[in-house]
Amino acid sequence: MSYRTRTGSSGSVARIIAAVADVLAFIIILWILMYLLDANRGNDFVQWVHDAATWLAGWSYDLFTFDAAWARVVAGYGLAAVVYLFIGHAVAGRLRR
Repeated sequence: MSYRTRTGSSGSVARIIAAVADVLAFIIILWILMYLLDANRGNDFVQWVHDAATWLAGWSYDLFTFDAAWARVVAGYGLAAVVYLFIGHAVAGRLRR
C-alpha cells in the first residue's frame, strides 16, 4: 500500500469520526437550546431531540447538583457535548497524522 492510499483512507475515516462527533454534540446542544427556550415538549421533533440527547448524555446528566434546573441541564448535557467534541476531534486528529 502506498503512502498516498494510507493517508487518504485515514483522512476519510478522520473526517467521518469528526463529523459524527459534531452531529452528536449538535443534537445535545440543540436540546439545551430547546430546553432554555421552553420548546413544546408535545412536539414530536422536540421529543425526539430530548430522547436522543438524554440517551447520549446519560452518563453525565445529573452529575451536577445545582439548585436551578436550567443549570443542571446546561452543565450535564453541555459536559457531554464538550466531551464528544474533544474526544471525536482528538481521535480524528490522531488518525490524520
